[in-house]
Amino acid sequence: MKDKDAIFKALGDSTRRLILDELSERNELTLYELTVRLITKHNLTISRQGIAKHLTVLEDAGLVKSKRKGKYRVLMFNTEPLKNLLNGWIK
Repeated sequence: MKDKDAIFKALGDSTRRLILDELSERNELTLYELTVRLITKHNLTISRQGIAKHLTVLEDAGLVKSKRKGKYRVLMFNTEPLKNLLNGWIK
């Protein structure tokens, strides 16, 4: 399992939680699609580069995975680290 501190660090930021909300609602978003959704739905003033930095933290924690689909990189919410974390506490 990924480091618990990395997971809590990733979840400690409201923008990163919004990213996970968007990916849980509609999995497999490109960075562009995610950026548009965050700006239009949540009125965030953030660049794609800013979102990419947040995605790095989420990927380091194992909460976001990506794969190539044609010429695009598609982002997905990986819930396994959260499930494993909670399984340790909730039986």
